[in-house]
Amino acid sequence: MARFLSSHCHRFEPIINRRQLLQRAGGGFGGLALAQMMASRGVKASDDINPLAPKASHFPAKAKSIIWLFMEGAPSSVDMFDPKPELTKRDGQKIAIDVFNGSPGPLMKSPFSFKQYGESGAWVCDRYTNVAKHVDDFAFIKSLHSDSNDHVPALYQINTGIARPGFPAAGAWFTYGLGSENQNLPGFVVLGNNQGIKGGPLNWHSGFLPAAHQGTLFRSEGNPILNLNRPADVTREDQRRQLDLMAKLNAKHLESRPSEAELLARIQSFELAYRMQSDAARMIDFSTETQATRDMYGVDQKETKSYGSKCLLARRLVESGVRFVQVYSDGEWDAHSNLTENHTGHCRATDIPIAGLLADLKERGLMDSTLVIWGGEFGRMPVSQGKDGRDHNPQGFMAWMAGAGIKGGTSFGETDEIGYKAVVDPVTVHDLHATMMHLLGMDHKRLTFLHNGREYRLTDVAGEVLHKILV
Repeated sequence: MARFLSSHCHRFEPIINRRQLLQRAGGGFGGLALAQMMASRGVKASDDINPLAPKASHFPAKAKSIIWLFMEGAPSSVDMFDPKPELTKRDGQKIAIDVFNGSPGPLMKSPFSFKQYGESGAWVCDRYTNVAKHVDDFAFIKSLHSDSNDHVPALYQINTGIARPGFPAAGAWFTYGLGSENQNLPGFVVLGNNQGIKGGPLNWHSGFLPAAHQGTLFRSEGNPILNLNRPADVTREDQRRQLDLMAKLNAKHLESRPSEAELLARIQSFELAYRMQSDAARMIDFSTETQATRDMYGVDQKETKSYGSKCLLARRLVESGVRFVQVYSDGEWDAHSNLTENHTGHCRATDIPIAGLLADLKERGLMDSTLVIWGGEFGRMPVSQGKDGRDHNPQGFMAWMAGAGIKGGTSFGETDEIGYKAVVDPVTVHDLHATMMHLLGMDHKRLTFLHNGREYRLTDVAGEVLHKILV
């Protein structure tokens, strides 16, 4: 099995057929500590037995885990955190510009007002007043750009580094390189939304990495994982005996097939599912949280309940040692029309929960070990679409980072005077991923996997760490 380039050799991964591909794609929750099971039978644990065992980083890490607050549909930078006075000045003026859908309208000023917050004086729109209280913890990246103006390939690129399907997600790379600190939960968890994520599971798939590293999708409402609980007529003891027998038979079968990653992942998924029956249920049991904490996240309010519950669950997951949690907002920030209503609604749903998450992480001392990221797959145009919407814009958009290793109260890069293109210190998706990996203690150039005769990495053949936003 391929490992860190600096200290391990590689082997070619066998070509898989269609049936194997389908099995791999549906092969379980992500990887479990089969080593524990094998150790009880006198078998020594190894990375091949337990691919999610914690591994050493390349150098001391600032962050242990990542929470990615993903605003699917693409919020508008110029209407959230990056106001452009020139848009107000030139509101209604027609300019030559390339757009994704139909004919472009004139330049459109933001419908929101802005204020400066914190010692850093960062600008925030009047719909995000709770998040605004934390701007001195943020490093704004205001010059992101990507390759596609269509949601699905843009989602693939921001998640995997490549705007085509089939590549490992960032979370898969992180657990491949570092493992997980909790062997009773997946190392990579996706908290989905209520309408389905464009592009589906390929956004959190393991690609050509071992199947154990793919993300586990938790549903946004109800029991987070379907069919997790054992049947009512099966006792825990009976289930344990069944799993022990399967483990014995599967381990014997695996002895003659030590390189079959799909088989190993399938074996591992049984044990992880068993342990998750109690641990996953404990994660979603908020009865142990104080009312003050519930209020902080807005879990008892109708408009903030969904995203507040996911943010609270994300905190509980990283507190329990989960490496990477991606938290998708409900609905879409895809404001092709009526941007005011669209963004107001999404801000209302996420403002209190995100502010609550940041405050809670600080109070618990988790902010020093957790990297928090906010952003979408691209941005929106400075011109209008229809009467009062904005089209897709991959040429200039923004994200912010906070937490472990981040220099708060900073801003990096700029778009032009109307917010159309990144013009000062442009940042690629590879740069973003390289920075995330650096904070986790990994050199993005050294974490590789040999596939089809080529060394692959999350950042492909590019990527620079954004040292100016790091402490």
